[in-house]
Amino acid sequence: MRFSYTHHMPYTGIDKAGQDWPVSNKQFDPHKGAKLFNHYLEDKIAAEDAGFDWIGCNEHHMSPYGLMPNPNLVGAVVANRTKQAGILQSGVIVPLVNPIRLAEEYAMLDVMSNGRLVAGFMRGIPHEYVAYNISPDESYDRMEEAIDLIKKCWTEPEPFGWEGKFYQYRAVSIWPKPIQKPMPRIVMSASSERSAKIAAKHHAIAGILALTNMENGKEAINRYKQFANNYGWNPTSLDILVGMPCCIAPTYEEAKKVLQSGQEYFFGVLGGGIRTAQKLVVQKSRYYGSQEEAEKLKVKAVNERMGQKGMSFDERVDAGLILCGTPEMVIEQIQKAHKELGHGRMNITLKVGNIPDEFVSRSMKYLKDIVFPAVKNLGEELDPAPAQAAE
Repeated sequence: MRFSYTHHMPYTGIDKAGQDWPVSNKQFDPHKGAKLFNHYLEDKIAAEDAGFDWIGCNEHHMSPYGLMPNPNLVGAVVANRTKQAGILQSGVIVPLVNPIRLAEEYAMLDVMSNGRLVAGFMRGIPHEYVAYNISPDESYDRMEEAIDLIKKCWTEPEPFGWEGKFYQYRAVSIWPKPIQKPMPRIVMSASSERSAKIAAKHHAIAGILALTNMENGKEAINRYKQFANNYGWNPTSLDILVGMPCCIAPTYEEAKKVLQSGQEYFFGVLGGGIRTAQKLVVQKSRYYGSQEEAEKLKVKAVNERMGQKGMSFDERVDAGLILCGTPEMVIEQIQKAHKELGHGRMNITLKVGNIPDEFVSRSMKYLKDIVFPAVKNLGEELDPAPAQAAE
């Protein structure tokens, strides 16, 4: 089992962020923000010593729950301060950015890290489009064309022109080019049918990063595998990345108290404006396809994605959606999830909401000393091939 470390870099210490969109930034203290950034960067860098294979950076806008509107800036710092861990850019929202610029920045990160970039191509969640005042109606089509263009930027040795539906360039020849050949490994979301098909088409690692229940996870993975088979290749467990929050303590009761408090802060305080924005997208755009589909998924988009499913905390742990408890309990939970889903990678979030930093560090130490050694060979029998260069 391979592990990546993700950190939303939330703003902490506010009592109420409000339910409006965008969230007022009057409670943001730039001096506190500077301290948070420095601490969060040190936390990401420490993940390499803790044994994480990848260190993740993601993109979010106009929200206190994620202070990372440009993950490539954070990725550049992490690349400079680490030696071996892959730099997982798991949240760059492709339809919102210039694809040539993204191809260049990703190539820079790959060169700066000596070939450790793991390139995330994400469509993004609905409220990101509200933040940039960009219609999500064509987001899938824009993303597909942009990915084709980016891959050509990385692999074409001579200047070329591009005349697409959304992007037109007279001549393109980026400097630098990536170290990894033919290109860096790609990660994409595979939670929906169309995203799974796109991920399989591009031989991308399938990210199931918002696991809402085990059955949905298995369905998404099976769809991805079937699409990959249709495209003529067979994914291994290392092609599947599953995300979960995690908290480890000497007792289950303590771990539950810490993580549950962090989730309540994340969803209740930091997430209010996001739910409002998602409602606007569902009501006023074709992000979810037809109007019938939008109505069908309104509750799912707003409540399920934000974790409000009506399940108790203990039920979510029992269902395999949360890693929580003693080190031995978390080992069993990882083994159980792998048995259910067959994945070979996990994306772990330790800093959930306002969880105190000392508890994040403690969980990281438990992972390093006890959990990782116990599960490091989990699933390797399915993957006799050597690891990818970015690892």
